[in-house]
Amino acid sequence: MRLDTLKIRALRARAVAVPMKRPLATATGAVTIAPLLLLDLETDGGITGRSYLFGIGQPHLKPMAALVEVMAAMIKGDTLAPLAIEQKLRAKYTLLGVHNIVLFAMSGIDMAAWDALGQALGQPVVRLLGGTPRPVAAYNSKGLGIQPLKPLLKEAKTLVAEGFSAVKLRLGRATAKEDIEALRAVKKAIGPKVTLMTDFNQGLSVAEAIKRGRMIDDEGGVSWIEEPVRADDFAGNAKVAREVATPIQIGENFMGPEQMAQALAAG
Repeated sequence: MRLDTLKIRALRARAVAVPMKRPLATATGAVTIAPLLLLDLETDGGITGRSYLFGIGQPHLKPMAALVEVMAAMIKGDTLAPLAIEQKLRAKYTLLGVHNIVLFAMSGIDMAAWDALGQALGQPVVRLLGGTPRPVAAYNSKGLGIQPLKPLLKEAKTLVAEGFSAVKLRLGRATAKEDIEALRAVKKAIGPKVTLMTDFNQGLSVAEAIKRGRMIDDEGGVSWIEEPVRADDFAGNAKVAREVATPIQIGENFMGPEQMAQALAAG
């Protein structure tokens, strides 16, 4: 198949709300459904690239879908070339700014375009990006939310029984004491062979993050502390990382490689 003749015929977006098997309560709110925007990028060669966007909250799906619809009209008939599509959309949104919900919509189109290109070439996308397919260890990230100890421990044991060798515990309760009680209980429930991570979901101030981080240090056995403060507070996260021995993990909320560079520069 000649790629230079493969054109974008249509881009369709469908909003869905998927019930969570385990509703997840975090320091910044509860997640009971997964609001998703499903994208189908159709080409005139019969190949359809697919992707999805997580809407954070269900009300956000409508403006996301509207943006995708506008962008779809901009690239209809274009050659299936992901980098050129990205450059075109970035140029169109220079004045409005390529960030937040605009970047969300663009990223969905980008993923769908790469998926279609991989299908056209008969190659996994990782190879198109210069990488090599390899196994990646999975961990459970949608369980162990903020909840009373009894159901929390039951859930922890269930996850281990399901075969997970690593799990993530949400922290950010009203007091540090409650967080440490939950941490100790879960560590005991899962045993020493299961890796444990923690996540504050951006719920603390820098001072409180340092305080609780040091308490976690004293407990030991935690692989990382995720997003203790606002994800875009790079200086704050760097300060916490300097003051706390347990590794600080951020990145899932970066808006592009520029923010990763800012985080690295902050230390």
